[in-house]
Amino acid sequence: MPALDPDAVQWSAPERERAGRPLLVLAHGRGADERDLFALSPHLPLRPVIASVRAIHPEGAGYSWFDPAHERRGAASGAAADTAAGAVLDWLDTVDTGAGVGMLGFSQGAVVATQLLRLAPRRLDYVVALSGYVAQGEHPGDVRLRELPPPVFWGRGGQDRVIPETAVEWSLPWMATHTTLTERVYPDLGHSVGRAELRDISAWLEQRLG
Repeated sequence: MPALDPDAVQWSAPERERAGRPLLVLAHGRGADERDLFALSPHLPLRPVIASVRAIHPEGAGYSWFDPAHERRGAASGAAADTAAGAVLDWLDTVDTGAGVGMLGFSQGAVVATQLLRLAPRRLDYVVALSGYVAQGEHPGDVRLRELPPPVFWGRGGQDRVIPETAVEWSLPWMATHTTLTERVYPDLGHSVGRAELRDISAWLEQRLG
């Protein structure tokens, strides 16, 4: 089974400074790497330790969460999403998450973050899903999510031409019934993270972190 490379993780603090602090995991999008979202760190709350992880499949000059030979944009299978989310879950079992853990994912990384909620419904305290969608199909974890829906911030651009509208249409009712949803659509934003979105994310995270 594919696994995360622990040596590739970008940390915002050395190990000696992580104890007793919540963890925020960043998961990049297709063809990028762990350095991509780590650049957002200065715009995020200072309290959590940030760990930006590398996806599990090499693709071009970067990495992807789903095997590019078998996955189309906006149509990750539940099995592929489970494999990627399982790799993150296995890595989480090796680090200190005693003070709480959340996940921020962009594009494919957002799919992985929401799938991790389904795979282990009580493992994450919250998810920030940006410019992404939810893998289609029912999942055994969905029932438990409906019982106690976790906080999710779902942000996306109104000019996003990468994520198909059909993926958004599937994701909307799932988000509404399986999460405590904060949804934001930024009309002039494409497939990226904007300044207004970053301000909203930071304020939302501050609320989650107390």
